[in-house]
Amino acid sequence: MAGNDPLAALREALRLSPDNIPLRQHLAETLLGQGQPEQAEAEFKQALTLDAGNSGLKLGLARAFMAQQKDSAALVIVEDLARQRSAPGLAHVLLAKLLFRRGEVPQAVAEYKLGVEKDADAADEEFANRLGIDATYEDLEVVDGRVRAGWDEPAGEVKAEIERPKTNFSDVGGMDGLKDEIRLKIIHPLNHPELYKAYGKAIGGGILMYGPPGCGKTHLARATAGEIQAGFISVGINDVLDMWMGNSERNLHALFEQARDNKPCVLFFDEVDALGAKRSDMQHGGGRHLINQFLAEMDGIQTNNEGVLILAATNSPWHLDPAFRRPGRFDRVLFVPPPDATARAAILRILCKGKPVQDIDYAHLAKKTDQFSGADLKAVLDQAIEAKLREAMKAGVPKPLTTSDLATAAASLKPTTKEWFATARNHALYSNQGGTYDDILKYLKLT
Repeated sequence: MAGNDPLAALREALRLSPDNIPLRQHLAETLLGQGQPEQAEAEFKQALTLDAGNSGLKLGLARAFMAQQKDSAALVIVEDLARQRSAPGLAHVLLAKLLFRRGEVPQAVAEYKLGVEKDADAADEEFANRLGIDATYEDLEVVDGRVRAGWDEPAGEVKAEIERPKTNFSDVGGMDGLKDEIRLKIIHPLNHPELYKAYGKAIGGGILMYGPPGCGKTHLARATAGEIQAGFISVGINDVLDMWMGNSERNLHALFEQARDNKPCVLFFDEVDALGAKRSDMQHGGGRHLINQFLAEMDGIQTNNEGVLILAATNSPWHLDPAFRRPGRFDRVLFVPPPDATARAAILRILCKGKPVQDIDYAHLAKKTDQFSGADLKAVLDQAIEAKLREAMKAGVPKPLTTSDLATAAASLKPTTKEWFATARNHALYSNQGGTYDDILKYLKLT
């Protein structure tokens, strides 16, 4: 029954009082605690439209971003908060965690200490142990940009799970131009090796995908592996970064070696800008060493990358070191825009597959969801299903989803891509040396 479901009760209360900020914040925190960061993100953003300066909501949004590995977006929020004198201790602790993920351990230690001094309740004992400090900050030793704590030994060689994705390009709505580029760079060389070898073209290489979050970059990478029945290794920053000096580089090398031992294999780096940030922006040598290692692995100087297909995704390509875009590395840089109307209809059709629906007009819904990302469209479906479940629990009879149900859900949501384009527009207009971001200007019709 609906009364036994705390989320249903919260949503019903919000329906009756949509501008109730504490209630919406409570729903967002509950969703985050239940492992639903995407929905929590949407609720925090909605609450911030009502109270844009609320630091509690901003920190909640940052935590939702962090739970989804959207570290660049989280960093923008917590850095802005931490600069304020009245910043809560939690802002500094979250900043410390983000800095730690980027390998900037000494700075992470300093921010953590400041956060706990401001607010003892912000302390995170597990994270403090990873930094190599205890509650009194004793036994702290920073060695050449890394923290060494007590008698802890460095971890063994990292091993990633090798997936065998069952999805392929037929499960990806739209993106026909991107699929063609990937076919040319990755799929055709594997299917016609003799033709490519006749021209001296190596089988393998790198593709960098960039664009607003939630537009299918990760889904497309996984589908690429499924299309060629290759192994798929998804690499996050936590798989690589380590507090021990030199271990991050060893972890990265081990992941490349694992891909080489299981070729053909797609090695996918999500949020690659966290591992390959501009060296000119770095204040210590640890991050530079990691980037140099990354570049050497991509070049295959001492090894052979034949059959290793390197895909990477980022929401912030302007933070990536330019050396990665050199030919032979990420020599294809592909803009992944929000899906167009045809793609939105295809995505909605895929999302509705296997669910009780009745006479859905996908073309009509596509027109109502301009600039919506794939993740936004999933949120539309989720919200429509929740509304339908509430009706079913009251009536005792389940009813199929209709076009009207989905259109109503879409009208209550806003596309999350607009925020990204506000930032991307400035980079495309004023930092577009070499025409790197011409695709953004073309999409925004500024050329």
